Amino acid sequence: MRGAIIYGLIIMLSFCQLALASDSDEVVGTWVTQGGESQVDLYKCQNKYCGKIVWLKNPTYPSDDARGMAGQTKVDRENSEPSLRTRPILGLVILEALEFEGNDSWVDGRIYDPKNGKTYSCKMTLENKRLNVRGFIGISLLGRTAVWSRKP
Repeated sequence: MRGAIIYGLIIMLSFCQLALASDSDEVVGTWVTQGGESQVDLYKCQNKYCGKIVWLKNPTYPSDDARGMAGQTKVDRENSEPSLRTRPILGLVILEALEFEGNDSWVDGRIYDPKNGKTYSCKMTLENKRLNVRGFIGISLLGRTAVWSRKP
């Protein structure tokens, strides 16, 4: 009898873990960033979540680029580290180390903004099939939220 109870508890815990894992993976896939300028592929990286740019509306610099890179592929030229300034934006990992907290929330990550070359703390929440991605400095009150939608 005692063995049956323990076996039953083990099965119940296994189902709970499966349910939690499936909820945490809800963000996996391709997301269109606010304004539709890019698409980011969110994926599992070990036991956390990461994201990289997989599509750009304008993958090259415009003809009037003030820095003389007209027509060239966009690179990470705003990075504070000179050795990283030639990395292409396409394929660039911009989200790292987000952990699933439960209740459709991912926390304790980092987000990199290639437009200004800065990295911020990051958290995400999934609401009504929209992903609220918040980058901030220090506390989340000091930040900005972008709303991403899943790629159709």
